[in-house]
Amino acid sequence: MFERLDEIERKYAALEARRDSPEVASDHVEVTKTVRAMKEIAPIVEKVRERRRVEEELAGAQQLADTLPAGDELQAMALSELEELRTRKAALEEELRVLLLPKDPVDSKNVVLEIRAGTGGDEAALFAGDLFRMYSRYAERQGWKIEILSSNAPDMGGFKEVIFSISGERVYSQLKFESGTHRVQRVPATESQGRIHTSTATVAVLPEAEDVDVQIEPNDLQIDVYRSSGPGGQSVNTTDSAVRVTHKPTGVVVSMQDEKSQLQNREKALRVLRARLFERAQAEQQAELAADRRSQVGTGDRAEKIRTYNYGERRVTDHRIKLTVHNLDQVLEGSLDELTAALQADEKRRRLEAQAAA
Repeated sequence: MFERLDEIERKYAALEARRDSPEVASDHVEVTKTVRAMKEIAPIVEKVRERRRVEEELAGAQQLADTLPAGDELQAMALSELEELRTRKAALEEELRVLLLPKDPVDSKNVVLEIRAGTGGDEAALFAGDLFRMYSRYAERQGWKIEILSSNAPDMGGFKEVIFSISGERVYSQLKFESGTHRVQRVPATESQGRIHTSTATVAVLPEAEDVDVQIEPNDLQIDVYRSSGPGGQSVNTTDSAVRVTHKPTGVVVSMQDEKSQLQNREKALRVLRARLFERAQAEQQAELAADRRSQVGTGDRAEKIRTYNYGERRVTDHRIKLTVHNLDQVLEGSLDELTAALQADEKRRRLEAQAAA
């Protein structure tokens, strides 16, 4: 694996030279592309250079230890330094193994995130609203942009369904672990006996596809327009502004009615359709992923869960990695870093094991 390191260093040096060349420096687009390419491999180059420095120090410490007489106080210090440097080199090589793992191109994409109330009636809808708030707060902390594409909000609050996009730097790499069934255990506000209820909501995190990722033939689409229902202003309920797009080859259907403009609803529906079709294509290409979108989110049944939010104990448990944290309030306010870091570390571990076994 480490044979690639010299080649990566040469590539980085070439990119530096290209960035600083007069013909590229005057072209904003080329500068941006070059800097982005440098940023991709900069962490590897940094570790390579640090590893080289440690190897040089290691050679010097070894030479010093070899020249000192056995039992000498200075030799003991030199041997101690040798051990520290060997440990540091081993740690750097482990970090490099992780950095050299093949990058998933989807990780850099924006996402379309879908939350649906599962088992639990009104309480499930309220929980879906809590999850929407949690991801919104997390996105704000990351400096990402949120846009609601579609929502179905019952009178008592929360969401029966909400679909929204999140755009920013490497959004999918941070949020892809959120797909699945989320379970909440708490006493609902309407519960007079103080009994704990269990409800669920499903989350689907779809990488947002661009036109180049998914080619949709116009003849493959059936587009129906109809009158919107529900709140949204005077014109919403009096014009045929709602849009239903059906992708005939796959049967995927997307409906949008939040906007007053039929054109805007159509554009949003196509964004969601493109994301769903891209996710299906990814799933077919990678056998380890779910075969279709339904298996990603499960059925919403209480028995299916990736994470539990227990209000009585103020804890959050991620069942995939057996991790429990006792900061429920902070998690619901968007403090997902500890959970996300643990899930990313678990993914890296499994990928390294698979690489070693190959």
